Amino acid sequence: MEKDFIDLFEFQSKLKEGVECLFPKKIWLRAEVSAIKVRSGGHCYMELSQSGENGLVAKAGAVIWSSKYRFLAPYFESVTGTPIAEGMSVLVQVQPSYSHLYGLSLIINDIDPDYSIGLKEQERLRTIERLEREGLAGLQKKLALPLLPGRLAVISASDAAGYRDFMRHLHENEYGFAFVTDLYPAQMQGVSCPESVVAALDAVLDSGKEYDAVLILRGGGAKLDLACYDDYLMASVIAQYPLPVLTAVGHDQDYHVCDMVAHEYLKTPTALADFFIGIYEAEDERLSYYRTRMQLAFSGRLSVMEGMLGLLRSRIRGGAALRIGAMEAAVDLLAARIAAADPRAIVERGYVLVTDSGGVVVKTAHGRGIGERMSLVFKDGTVDCVVSGVRDLK
Repeated sequence: MEKDFIDLFEFQSKLKEGVECLFPKKIWLRAEVSAIKVRSGGHCYMELSQSGENGLVAKAGAVIWSSKYRFLAPYFESVTGTPIAEGMSVLVQVQPSYSHLYGLSLIINDIDPDYSIGLKEQERLRTIERLEREGLAGLQKKLALPLLPGRLAVISASDAAGYRDFMRHLHENEYGFAFVTDLYPAQMQGVSCPESVVAALDAVLDSGKEYDAVLILRGGGAKLDLACYDDYLMASVIAQYPLPVLTAVGHDQDYHVCDMVAHEYLKTPTALADFFIGIYEAEDERLSYYRTRMQLAFSGRLSVMEGMLGLLRSRIRGGAALRIGAMEAAVDLLAARIAAADPRAIVERGYVLVTDSGGVVVKTAHGRGIGERMSLVFKDGTVDCVVSGVRDLK
């Protein structure tokens, strides 16, 4: 039995005819910009999408030809204050087009800047206003990190590249600083992300462990994937959390409500690891500085003491020398006196030394008696004699 069929080209032609008949005129279309790329020729290629409760429900390719884009882009930015970017909800005027080779595409002819930066951004602004109104925006900033935060609870997906980068960078730091990290897994994107992260935050408190800080991190992703970090529930829990919460979500240019209310916000997981390493490095440098100061102080003190000891030694030596010199002079004087008083010296000068029979020096004639024996000591000998008379000198 033969089957009815048509070839692909005919099938594509009927689709093209149907699309063009269904939408003969340009239509205004509301969608989110999930990807955007400006080619070197000036054409702007976008991916438009729509999300529902369970995630992405529709997407289509779109293009703004360079002849339109060079006018639409600056006009849109001048009105809204921001360029066309991923994550925006936009209202665009499109002409559906169907190609036999490339399928359905949307040719964008105009964009309504009054639609502003999209429903999600408006919701984000409302969330920020609510947090500020409730006094929650600055609560985390009032918490203090310990001097050396080393016990860290990490909320992330175990298989996430950002988590692996963080762990490798933190634990393999060149200084050898040691950290303790415990992972609390969570869904890090999509509609279930806020509740999952909040559950992980509760698990940290229920663990009974003492942590210095809680880290929420994931690598980059599409704007729509990261829109959950503007959620009020997650942001309010982070704002009121009793421990410092640090975030590192997305790319360098990403900034979310959760980042705004966190104790610290770092652009990437690797930058977050550097943040903690930097704390330890600064403390190490501070201790090294004080160690150097103490060494210099002790060295200076020792130098002063050595100088004082040298001066004291010199003074002692000088004083001792003076003392010894004085003593030697006194000894010389005494020796001279002793030598001068030596009877032998008197005899040497021609005098006679008179002694009685007992050898005692006789210094006076008084008391001498006739017949008393005496000795006369000369320098060359002694003469024994007897007193025959005593005469007084008048």
